[in-house]
Amino acid sequence: MRIKLVMSYDGSEFFGSQQQKHTRQTVLGTLQNVLHHLGITNKIVASGRTDTGVHATSQVCHLDLPDFWSDLRKLHATLEKMLPLSIHIKSITQAKEDFHARYDAVARSYRYILTTTRPTPFTSKYVTYVPNIDLERLHANLPLFLGEHDFAYFQKTGSDVATTTRDIYASFAYFYKNYTILHFKANGFLRSQVRLMCAAALTLQPKQIEAMLEKKERFKLKPASPNGLYLSKIHYKG
Repeated sequence: MRIKLVMSYDGSEFFGSQQQKHTRQTVLGTLQNVLHHLGITNKIVASGRTDTGVHATSQVCHLDLPDFWSDLRKLHATLEKMLPLSIHIKSITQAKEDFHARYDAVARSYRYILTTTRPTPFTSKYVTYVPNIDLERLHANLPLFLGEHDFAYFQKTGSDVATTTRDIYASFAYFYKNYTILHFKANGFLRSQVRLMCAAALTLQPKQIEAMLEKKERFKLKPASPNGLYLSKIHYKG
C-alpha cells in the first residue's frame, strides 16, 4: 500500500531534509531510521528538499508499506512516539498506487518570516532578524519575480538541473502582528532560490533584479538566513 505522509519539522535540528552519506542527522534520515525499526525498508520520497536550518509546516512524502502495516492509525501513533519532537507527523493516508510526492506536485509555497525586533534566544532559530526593512523597496521588488523567468542567477552554485526556468505564481509581503512575511508560490524552486530572492528583495534596487532575471548582469548576493524560511504547502491537483 502506498501512503501519503504529511509532516512538519524544526529545520534547526537537522542538516537539511535529504538523506546524506556522512550523517543521519537529516529529516528523512531520521524518519527512515525509525521506519527501519518498524520493518519498513522501502525508501521514503519527499516532495523536495530543504536546506540546513529551513523548516517545514507541511512537507509531503510518499512511501510503500509492507503488507503487515495496514493499520495507518497505529503507524501514525507509533511514529509519533518514536520520532524526536522536532518532527511531527500531521497525517498518514492511503494514496493511489501511482501517487508521487515530488512529480505530482503542481506548485510549492514558502513563507519567510522577518522581524525588526531583536529575537530572544528562544525565537532566534525561527525568524530572521533585519533591524531595518525598506518596505518601499520590498514592495517594488517582489512583483518583479512574478511570471516565468530564467533564475540561473538565483540558485546555489553547483546545482545540477535540467532547466533553470521557473514560473512564479505569487510573490508578495504581508504583515502579521510584529512580523513581515514574504510569500512565494511557484511550479518549483531551484536550490536556495527562495533565500536568494529574499536577499535580493531586501537589498537590491529594482533595476538590479531585472538585470539578473534577464541574465545581463550578476550582483553579489548572500542567501538570506535559513532561520525564517518555511516550506508551507505542497499543492496537488484536486
